[in-house]
Amino acid sequence: MWYRIQSRYAPYLFIAPFLLLFALFWAYPLVQSLRLSLYATSGPESQVYIGLDNFRFLLSDPDFHLAVWNTLIYALFVVVVQLPLSLGLAVLLNRPGLKLRNVFRFVFFSPHLMGTVFASVLFGLIFAPRFGVFNRVLHLLVGLPMNTRWLGDADLVMPAIIILSLWLNVGFYMIYLLAALQGVRPDLYEAARVDGAGSWTRFLHVTLPGIWPVLLFVLVISTIGAFRVFELPWLLLQSTTGPDQSGLFIVTYLYQNGFEAADLGYASAIGWLLTAGVMLLTLVQLRIGGLGRGGES
Repeated sequence: MWYRIQSRYAPYLFIAPFLLLFALFWAYPLVQSLRLSLYATSGPESQVYIGLDNFRFLLSDPDFHLAVWNTLIYALFVVVVQLPLSLGLAVLLNRPGLKLRNVFRFVFFSPHLMGTVFASVLFGLIFAPRFGVFNRVLHLLVGLPMNTRWLGDADLVMPAIIILSLWLNVGFYMIYLLAALQGVRPDLYEAARVDGAGSWTRFLHVTLPGIWPVLLFVLVISTIGAFRVFELPWLLLQSTTGPDQSGLFIVTYLYQNGFEAADLGYASAIGWLLTAGVMLLTLVQLRIGGLGRGGES
């Protein structure tokens, strides 16, 4: 009898800690944020039910529009530049005859190990006018003025953030693609060579189909990461949104409203709108990726 009870309820006992933590730290905050998005708040105690007014106001909020625009530009450039760079490095470092390729793999991956905080502080010095390394190098190469203020010019803030993001993440996503490349069957390349296929043809018809699932995965997670960017620009710009709010992103605007202005209801509405937008974009990417996969096969 005791054995039967034990065998029946033991699985539930083992998963109980996970379910408890899941409910306490994920499910409850999720439901609570959805409820708060329907309220006008001034701190955690003052709450007035307003229905969907927070969402209606978002649609006409110029600051939110600017945050969305900046986030879209950042996501577009990061994904469009980052993915080819990561793939190119992975293909290059996957060559069997390359000397010191393990060293190069570590060198390109190592920036990701530094973390966002250290990298932001470091690049704050690199982008500094007059004595910054970035200005010195560009001054020697293309004659860029030494007093160029990358973090003080509204037109240069976004390029500076994108450069830092690429430096941090290109090597990280390279590892995913490198692992995928190593999983492509060598006999497929041999068969393609026998058929007279050149290197570019082999890449299009053997490499890309072979790594397509991982490539799609990298595209999705890098896009999600781009839309939820916060620490990198916030720290790089020293807890500001930069000149003319050129460093204002959606999560930054959420933080300002939720933790600086204490309007938790409006911040929750921003968070849910961001979640819905990212989910929709992810579904579109997966749909297009599935069609692309079918087209390759």
